Amino acid sequence: MTAGDIAAVPARRRRARRFVGLGLGWSLLAVGFLLAFFLLPLIDNGIKSFFGPDGFSTAPYRKLLSDPYYLAVTWRTLQVSAIVTVASLLVGYPVAYFFVRYAGRWQTLMIMLLIAPLLTSIIMRTFGWQVLFARRGVVNVVLRDLGIIERPLNLVNDPAMVYVGLVHVLVPFMVLSIAAVLQRIDPRLEESAMILGAGRLRAFLSVTLPLSLDGVATGCILVFMLTNGSFITMLLLGGGNVVTLPLLIYQQFNLTRDTAFAGAMGNVLLVFAVACLFVQLRLIARRGVKA
Repeated sequence: MTAGDIAAVPARRRRARRFVGLGLGWSLLAVGFLLAFFLLPLIDNGIKSFFGPDGFSTAPYRKLLSDPYYLAVTWRTLQVSAIVTVASLLVGYPVAYFFVRYAGRWQTLMIMLLIAPLLTSIIMRTFGWQVLFARRGVVNVVLRDLGIIERPLNLVNDPAMVYVGLVHVLVPFMVLSIAAVLQRIDPRLEESAMILGAGRLRAFLSVTLPLSLDGVATGCILVFMLTNGSFITMLLLGGGNVVTLPLLIYQQFNLTRDTAFAGAMGNVLLVFAVACLFVQLRLIARRGVKA
Protein backbone atom coordinates (compact mmCIF):
# COMPACT_ATOMS: atom_id res chain seq x y z
CA MET A 1 0.00 0.00 0.00
CA THR A 2 1.44 3.37 -1.02
CA ALA A 3 1.49 6.55 1.06
CA GLY A 4 -1.29 7.99 -1.09
CA ASP A 5 -3.48 4.98 -0.36
CA ILE A 6 -2.84 5.31 3.37
CA ALA A 7 -3.74 9.00 3.27
CA ALA A 8 -6.97 8.23 1.40
CA VAL A 9 -8.21 5.76 4.04
CA PRO A 10 -9.54 8.42 6.47
CA ALA A 11 -11.40 10.17 3.62
CA ARG A 12 -13.01 6.90 2.55
CA ARG A 13 -14.01 6.20 6.13
CA ARG A 14 -15.58 9.65 6.44
CA ARG A 15 -17.54 9.10 3.21
CA ALA A 16 -18.67 5.69 4.45
CA ARG A 17 -19.82 7.17 7.77
CA ARG A 18 -21.59 9.98 5.93
CA PHE A 19 -23.32 7.45 3.67
CA VAL A 20 -24.40 5.32 6.66
CA GLY A 21 -25.65 8.43 8.48
CA LEU A 22 -27.60 9.54 5.43
CA GLY A 23 -29.17 6.09 5.04
CA LEU A 24 -30.05 6.02 8.74
CA GLY A 25 -31.65 9.45 8.45
CA TRP A 26 -33.82 8.42 5.50
CA SER A 27 -34.76 5.20 7.31
CA LEU A 28 -35.84 7.13 10.41
CA LEU A 29 -37.85 9.49 8.20
CA ALA A 30 -39.62 6.56 6.54
CA VAL A 31 -40.32 4.92 9.90
CA GLY A 32 -41.67 8.20 11.26
CA PHE A 33 -43.92 8.60 8.22
CA LEU A 34 -45.32 5.08 8.68
CA LEU A 35 -45.86 5.67 12.39
CA ALA A 36 -47.62 9.00 11.87
CA PHE A 37 -49.82 8.13 8.91
CA PHE A 38 -50.31 4.36 9.19
CA LEU A 39 -49.71 2.83 12.60
CA LEU A 40 -51.03 5.63 14.83
CA PRO A 41 -54.36 5.94 12.93
CA LEU A 42 -54.83 2.17 13.26
CA ILE A 43 -54.15 2.33 17.00
CA ASP A 44 -56.50 5.30 17.35
CA ASN A 45 -59.21 3.45 15.43
CA GLY A 46 -58.75 0.38 17.63
CA ILE A 47 -59.04 2.45 20.81
CA LYS A 48 -62.13 4.31 19.59
CA SER A 49 -63.84 1.03 18.72
CA PHE A 50 -63.76 0.07 22.41
CA PHE A 51 -64.51 3.48 23.92
CA GLY A 52 -67.86 5.06 23.13
CA PRO A 53 -69.76 7.87 24.86
CA ASP A 54 -70.33 5.63 27.91
CA GLY A 55 -66.71 4.52 28.29
CA PHE A 56 -65.17 1.11 27.62
CA SER A 57 -67.52 -1.34 25.92
CA THR A 58 -67.40 -4.36 23.64
CA ALA A 59 -70.96 -3.69 22.46
CA PRO A 60 -69.91 -2.65 18.91
CA TYR A 61 -68.17 -6.00 18.36
CA ARG A 62 -71.00 -7.97 19.96
CA LYS A 63 -73.48 -6.14 17.75
CA LEU A 64 -71.40 -6.72 14.63
CA LEU A 65 -70.76 -10.41 15.30
CA SER A 66 -74.21 -11.40 16.61
CA ASP A 67 -76.77 -9.26 14.77
CA PRO A 68 -78.09 -11.22 11.73
CA TYR A 69 -78.17 -8.10 9.56
CA TYR A 70 -74.52 -7.22 10.13
CA LEU A 71 -73.46 -10.86 9.81
CA ALA A 72 -75.24 -10.90 6.43
CA VAL A 73 -73.44 -7.71 5.40
CA THR A 74 -70.09 -9.22 6.43
CA TRP A 75 -70.84 -12.35 4.43
CA ARG A 76 -71.92 -10.22 1.45
CA THR A 77 -68.63 -8.32 1.64
CA LEU A 78 -66.69 -11.58 1.36
CA GLN A 79 -69.05 -12.83 -1.35
CA VAL A 80 -68.62 -9.70 -3.48
CA SER A 81 -64.85 -9.90 -3.06
CA ALA A 82 -64.83 -13.58 -4.10
CA ILE A 83 -67.00 -12.96 -7.19
CA VAL A 84 -64.90 -9.98 -8.30
CA THR A 85 -61.72 -12.02 -7.75
CA VAL A 86 -62.96 -14.94 -9.86
CA ALA A 87 -64.23 -12.61 -12.61
CA SER A 88 -60.92 -10.72 -12.65
CA LEU A 89 -59.05 -14.02 -12.92
CA LEU A 90 -61.20 -15.20 -15.85
CA VAL A 91 -60.68 -11.89 -17.62
CA GLY A 92 -57.09 -11.28 -16.60
CA TYR A 93 -55.42 -14.65 -17.24
CA PRO A 94 -56.09 -14.75 -21.02
CA VAL A 95 -54.92 -11.13 -21.30
CA ALA A 96 -51.73 -11.89 -19.35
CA TYR A 97 -51.08 -15.04 -21.42
CA PHE A 98 -51.53 -13.16 -24.71
CA PHE A 99 -49.39 -10.32 -23.41
CA VAL A 100 -46.46 -12.63 -22.59
CA ARG A 101 -46.69 -15.17 -25.40
CA TYR A 102 -48.08 -13.35 -28.45
CA ALA A 103 -47.96 -9.56 -27.97
CA GLY A 104 -44.42 -9.25 -29.34
CA ARG A 105 -43.70 -5.67 -30.35
CA TRP A 106 -47.13 -4.63 -29.01
CA GLN A 107 -46.09 -5.34 -25.40
CA THR A 108 -45.22 -1.71 -24.72
CA LEU A 109 -48.63 -0.57 -25.96
CA MET A 110 -50.37 -3.21 -23.86
CA ILE A 111 -48.45 -2.16 -20.75
CA MET A 112 -49.56 1.43 -21.37
CA LEU A 113 -53.17 0.32 -21.78
CA LEU A 114 -52.96 -1.68 -18.54
CA ILE A 115 -51.30 1.01 -16.46
CA ALA A 116 -53.15 4.03 -17.89
CA PRO A 117 -56.41 3.31 -15.98
CA LEU A 118 -54.43 3.12 -12.72
CA LEU A 119 -53.31 6.71 -13.30
CA THR A 120 -56.93 7.88 -13.41
CA SER A 121 -59.06 8.47 -10.34
CA ILE A 122 -61.45 5.65 -9.42
CA ILE A 123 -64.21 8.26 -9.17
CA MET A 124 -63.63 9.37 -12.77
CA ARG A 125 -63.62 5.79 -14.03
CA THR A 126 -66.83 5.06 -12.13
CA PHE A 127 -68.50 8.17 -13.54
CA GLY A 128 -67.43 6.94 -16.97
CA TRP A 129 -69.53 3.80 -16.45
CA GLN A 130 -72.45 6.00 -15.37
CA VAL A 131 -72.14 7.99 -18.59
CA LEU A 132 -72.17 4.78 -20.63
CA PHE A 133 -75.08 3.08 -18.86
CA ALA A 134 -77.26 6.00 -17.77
CA ARG A 135 -80.89 6.16 -18.95
CA ARG A 136 -79.76 8.59 -21.65
CA GLY A 137 -76.29 7.12 -21.93
CA VAL A 138 -74.51 5.64 -24.92
CA VAL A 139 -75.71 2.05 -24.39
CA ASN A 140 -79.39 2.95 -24.05
CA VAL A 141 -79.23 5.32 -27.02
CA VAL A 142 -77.63 2.68 -29.26
CA LEU A 143 -80.07 -0.05 -28.18
CA ARG A 144 -83.04 2.22 -28.78
CA ASP A 145 -81.75 3.36 -32.18
CA LEU A 146 -81.31 -0.28 -33.20
CA GLY A 147 -84.90 -1.01 -32.16
CA ILE A 148 -83.87 -3.54 -29.52
CA ILE A 149 -85.60 -1.64 -26.70
CA GLU A 150 -88.48 0.83 -26.64
CA ARG A 151 -87.76 2.52 -23.32
CA PRO A 152 -84.40 3.19 -21.66
CA LEU A 153 -83.19 0.51 -19.27
CA ASN A 154 -82.19 1.37 -15.70
CA LEU A 155 -78.73 -0.16 -15.89
CA VAL A 156 -76.82 1.98 -13.41
CA ASN A 157 -78.39 1.20 -10.03
CA ASP A 158 -78.04 -2.53 -10.53
CA PRO A 159 -75.84 -5.01 -8.59
CA ALA A 160 -74.36 -6.29 -11.85
CA MET A 161 -72.91 -2.84 -12.55
CA VAL A 162 -71.04 -2.98 -9.24
CA TYR A 163 -69.24 -6.13 -10.36
CA VAL A 164 -68.52 -4.67 -13.80
CA GLY A 165 -67.07 -1.50 -12.29
CA LEU A 166 -64.95 -3.34 -9.71
CA VAL A 167 -63.55 -5.78 -12.28
CA HIS A 168 -62.68 -2.88 -14.56
CA VAL A 169 -60.84 -1.13 -11.72
CA LEU A 170 -58.99 -4.16 -10.33
CA VAL A 171 -58.26 -6.44 -13.30
CA PRO A 172 -54.92 -4.68 -14.08
CA PHE A 173 -53.56 -5.94 -10.74
CA MET A 174 -54.49 -9.49 -11.74
CA VAL A 175 -52.95 -9.17 -15.21
CA LEU A 176 -49.67 -7.72 -13.97
CA SER A 177 -49.34 -10.33 -11.20
CA ILE A 178 -49.87 -13.24 -13.58
CA ALA A 179 -47.77 -11.75 -16.40
CA ALA A 180 -44.78 -11.32 -14.06
CA VAL A 181 -44.78 -15.09 -13.39
CA LEU A 182 -45.55 -16.15 -16.96
CA GLN A 183 -42.53 -14.22 -18.22
CA ARG A 184 -40.27 -16.47 -16.12
CA ILE A 185 -41.73 -19.69 -17.61
CA ASP A 186 -39.70 -20.99 -20.54
CA PRO A 187 -42.02 -21.49 -23.58
CA ARG A 188 -39.90 -24.48 -24.58
CA LEU A 189 -41.41 -26.44 -21.69
CA GLU A 190 -44.83 -26.21 -23.30
CA GLU A 191 -43.33 -26.97 -26.72
CA SER A 192 -41.63 -30.08 -25.28
CA ALA A 193 -44.94 -31.33 -23.93
CA MET A 194 -46.51 -30.88 -27.37
CA ILE A 195 -43.61 -32.74 -29.01
CA LEU A 196 -44.24 -35.63 -26.60
CA GLY A 197 -47.83 -35.87 -27.80
CA ALA A 198 -49.82 -33.46 -25.68
CA GLY A 199 -52.24 -31.13 -27.42
CA ARG A 200 -51.99 -27.39 -26.99
CA LEU A 201 -54.71 -27.32 -24.33
CA ARG A 202 -53.27 -30.27 -22.40
CA ALA A 203 -49.77 -28.79 -22.56
CA PHE A 204 -51.12 -25.54 -21.13
CA LEU A 205 -53.08 -27.28 -18.36
CA SER A 206 -50.23 -29.63 -17.46
CA VAL A 207 -47.25 -27.29 -17.74
CA THR A 208 -47.96 -23.57 -17.95
CA LEU A 209 -50.96 -23.31 -15.64
CA PRO A 210 -49.36 -25.15 -12.67
CA LEU A 211 -46.16 -23.11 -13.02
CA SER A 212 -48.14 -19.86 -13.04
CA LEU A 213 -50.21 -20.58 -9.92
CA ASP A 214 -47.99 -18.34 -7.78
CA GLY A 215 -48.94 -15.37 -9.96
CA VAL A 216 -52.59 -16.42 -9.89
CA ALA A 217 -52.52 -16.62 -6.09
CA THR A 218 -50.83 -13.23 -5.75
CA GLY A 219 -53.30 -11.59 -8.12
CA CYS A 220 -56.28 -13.16 -6.36
CA ILE A 221 -55.04 -12.00 -2.95
CA LEU A 222 -54.50 -8.45 -4.20
CA VAL A 223 -57.90 -8.22 -5.88
CA PHE A 224 -59.71 -9.82 -2.95
CA MET A 225 -58.06 -7.48 -0.45
CA LEU A 226 -58.68 -4.35 -2.53
CA THR A 227 -62.32 -5.30 -3.12
CA ASN A 228 -62.83 -5.69 0.63
CA GLY A 229 -62.04 -2.01 1.10
CA SER A 230 -63.83 -0.60 -1.97
CA PHE A 231 -66.88 1.56 -1.45
CA ILE A 232 -66.83 4.37 -4.05
CA THR A 233 -67.74 2.08 -6.94
CA MET A 234 -70.44 0.37 -4.88
CA LEU A 235 -71.82 3.72 -3.75
CA LEU A 236 -71.96 5.30 -7.21
CA LEU A 237 -72.96 2.28 -9.32
CA GLY A 238 -74.91 0.16 -6.84
CA GLY A 239 -77.41 2.77 -5.74
CA GLY A 240 -77.48 1.24 -2.26
CA ASN A 241 -78.46 -2.19 -3.59
CA VAL A 242 -75.13 -3.80 -2.67
CA VAL A 243 -74.44 -3.06 1.01
CA THR A 244 -71.00 -4.07 2.28
CA LEU A 245 -68.90 -3.21 5.32
CA PRO A 246 -67.09 -0.25 3.65
CA LEU A 247 -70.46 1.31 2.81
CA LEU A 248 -71.67 0.84 6.39
CA ILE A 249 -68.46 2.41 7.71
CA TYR A 250 -69.04 5.40 5.43
CA GLN A 251 -72.62 5.72 6.71
CA GLN A 252 -71.60 5.37 10.36
CA PHE A 253 -68.99 8.12 10.07
CA ASN A 254 -71.04 10.55 8.00
CA LEU A 255 -74.67 9.93 9.02
CA THR A 256 -75.01 8.39 12.48
CA ARG A 257 -71.60 9.58 13.81
CA ASP A 258 -71.16 6.28 15.64
CA THR A 259 -67.37 6.19 15.50
CA ALA A 260 -67.09 3.21 17.87
CA PHE A 261 -69.20 0.97 15.65
CA ALA A 262 -67.48 2.26 12.51
CA GLY A 263 -64.11 1.52 14.13
CA ALA A 264 -65.22 -2.03 14.97
CA MET A 265 -66.21 -2.66 11.35
CA GLY A 266 -62.93 -1.14 10.19
CA ASN A 267 -61.01 -3.53 12.45
CA VAL A 268 -62.92 -6.49 11.00
CA LEU A 269 -61.86 -5.38 7.52
CA LEU A 270 -58.31 -5.02 8.84
CA VAL A 271 -58.43 -8.64 10.02
CA PHE A 272 -59.44 -9.70 6.50
CA ALA A 273 -56.55 -7.69 5.03
CA VAL A 274 -54.03 -9.12 7.51
CA ALA A 275 -55.26 -12.64 6.68
CA CYS A 276 -54.66 -11.97 2.98
CA LEU A 277 -51.18 -10.60 3.70
CA PHE A 278 -50.41 -13.66 5.83
CA VAL A 279 -51.37 -15.95 2.96
CA GLN A 280 -49.22 -13.91 0.58
CA LEU A 281 -46.23 -14.08 2.94
CA ARG A 282 -46.62 -17.84 3.20
CA LEU A 283 -46.59 -18.10 -0.60
CA ILE A 284 -43.45 -15.96 -0.76
CA ALA A 285 -41.78 -18.13 1.90
CA ARG A 286 -42.74 -21.29 0.01
CA ARG A 287 -41.21 -19.89 -3.21
CA GLY A 288 -38.09 -19.02 -1.25
CA VAL A 289 -37.79 -22.58 0.02
CA LYS A 290 -38.17 -23.92 -3.49
CA ALA A 291 -35.55 -21.54 -4.79
